[in-house]
Amino acid sequence: MILFGDYHTHTKYSRHNHGKGTILQNASVALNKGLKQIAITDHGFNHMFYGVRRRDIPSVKEDILNAKEVTGVDILLGVEANLISNDGQIDILEQDFEFLDILLMGHHRMVKTPTMKDFNQLIIANMFGSPYKLSKDRLNRNTTAFLKALDKFPIDVITHLNYGCPTDTLAVARLAKEKGTLIELNGKRINFTDQELEIMAEEGVKFIVNSDAHSPERVGECNNALNTIFRLGLPLSQIVNIDKLPKFSPKR
Repeated sequence: MILFGDYHTHTKYSRHNHGKGTILQNASVALNKGLKQIAITDHGFNHMFYGVRRRDIPSVKEDILNAKEVTGVDILLGVEANLISNDGQIDILEQDFEFLDILLMGHHRMVKTPTMKDFNQLIIANMFGSPYKLSKDRLNRNTTAFLKALDKFPIDVITHLNYGCPTDTLAVARLAKEKGTLIELNGKRINFTDQELEIMAEEGVKFIVNSDAHSPERVGECNNALNTIFRLGLPLSQIVNIDKLPKFSPKR
């Protein structure tokens, strides 16, 4: 199994030292590890502490062009958008699609939401609610928010599904398949049961393996995901960045 690309990496543009390195450093590590392509996907604009700033996007573009020239690694400009409302809103505006090559989306804590109700139900309830004693209302609310986001936005990848925000995994994965959205097998954590992964695979859901690197040395480090694939015998044909490069739909 050869990993051709890593499509979930963070840099210093994820502010307050959350991302540790530069775009050039991420690309240099990718080159040394034999990756052909990476994506720079810093945290979405509504994250209160770590979000990339829209005014920094021209600098991100410039850094990407420089890193491409120096390393020869193909680099996509993306963002790991935040789910910000029960109605499936994410922190992407129409004008943002002008610069996006790839759009990731996941649940994160401490993001700005449209209403206090959204903050209480989507952020606070999941932050302090038990993952083991999950009410039907919270599960349904979380699941519905993800399903509505998939309906509204051209999301390429759902990141670390169920981490900090439990959902009906199979319902989300089935709609993701219908919409052409990839389910991430995260290099740090996988919050699915083996049975859920096997059912998703049987139903033809497509996956992407990513590191979720927050420091350059972690770029391409996906052993957690690769070991899961090997252990369960998941079909490599359904994993879009192993032994091949994926194609993402244009955002413009």
